[in-house]
Amino acid sequence: MTITLDQARTIVDAALAHGTEAGFKPLTVAVLDPGGALVALGRQDGSGFLRPDLATAKASGVLALGMTNRAISARVADDSDFFTTLATLTGGKVVAAPGGVFVHDTDGALLGAVGVTGDASSSDEAAALAGIAAAGLVARTGAED
Repeated sequence: MTITLDQARTIVDAALAHGTEAGFKPLTVAVLDPGGALVALGRQDGSGFLRPDLATAKASGVLALGMTNRAISARVADDSDFFTTLATLTGGKVVAAPGGVFVHDTDGALLGAVGVTGDASSSDEAAALAGIAAAGLVARTGAED
């Protein structure tokens, strides 16, 4: 199974709306399928030109490693060589910061991942969670572990 375009668009729209309503800085949201292919991307006016790459890197990191951003961050904190190796292997396309969230269906099947960037990492993650919930899907951040 994979995330649909309609689900991905709902996530992007709802995450951006959440950020606007919460007064966040301009956000960028990327939704990837389980293989890491970009399904949908939205970038608010005023969001920096590097933000699409950062949002995608947050989502692709969780998919590539099969680990939540919290687990990746903990691993990096314990072993800085891990992140150096990871950054080298991926050409710098993985970010170890909150804002990358797994997306599952209600039965637990992995559908993809969402990456959000633009504000503080906790705000980015909150926007991702709002988008995923609006699509009727289930988020996994690592906080629930």
